Amino acid sequence: MDMLLRQLYQDRASEDDTLAILIIEKEQSPLSITDGFNVVILLINSRQNISWEVKHYKIGGKRVSFHSLSQAMMHQTLIVGNHRRLVDWLVNGKIVFDRNEYLQEVKERIETFPPGDRSKKITIQFTKMLRRFEEGKTLFQNKHYFDAFSNMMHALHHLARLSVIQHGFYPEVTVWEQVKHIEPPTYKLYQELLKSEESLEKRIELLILATELAIHSKTMIGSGHFLSLTEEKERLYLISDLMGIGETEDYRVDLELLVRHLVEKGVITCFKEETKAEGIMKTYYQFNKI
Repeated sequence: MDMLLRQLYQDRASEDDTLAILIIEKEQSPLSITDGFNVVILLINSRQNISWEVKHYKIGGKRVSFHSLSQAMMHQTLIVGNHRRLVDWLVNGKIVFDRNEYLQEVKERIETFPPGDRSKKITIQFTKMLRRFEEGKTLFQNKHYFDAFSNMMHALHHLARLSVIQHGFYPEVTVWEQVKHIEPPTYKLYQELLKSEESLEKRIELLILATELAIHSKTMIGSGHFLSLTEEKERLYLISDLMGIGETEDYRVDLELLVRHLVEKGVITCFKEETKAEGIMKTYYQFNKI
């Protein structure tokens, strides 16, 4: 089996653009998410034209998934956090090729979790929590209880990830096990919701209240990355100016919601300007000194 697996990747190891190759075997890493495959091979390269390519193989009765991932896509995925399995693969995978200790440096970066990476990931999770909270509350008010509960539970999951990141760790597949040790009150709330014999309506009300308190307490750290990009306190911004800031790309879809939230919290002040059309005012935003 090992010899046949080696045949899949050994030629790629000699290519100049191959930076690292690692293997995840389901038998040795039972908690790893391998999408039903017995083995995952992850190859990281320096190519720009292919961001993520996947091929499937069958070797000796075992299913193998071969992922070729560009280093740019890998770094973006680590920041955005939309593929937690990738963090798991990078941390727990067996390294079989590592050019100039490239992957070792990536692992060290995951372990040390630089403050710049951390700040952006926190804001991404905060905006996602805001989105789920707003949608869940609206659905609850309109008596769509199942959909409201689903959204509020998602909001709670984003709060859990935010808490893990805030403490300097990457959220893993077993994120609630991390939260259990890092932020017991959030874990206790999750546990109570799962075991509660209260009606669904009452559980949603509890979720809304708890999430509202969490959003209030996490607002400044949760919006820290965004606020660091808008340090010109005297400047008046249009929403298009804010959405045009390149660093906001990873949470731009929820940026309007974040701006509205910061207006409500007094972090941003709105200014109106008359347009040529009578009765229509243009809105500008100014960031207050905190």
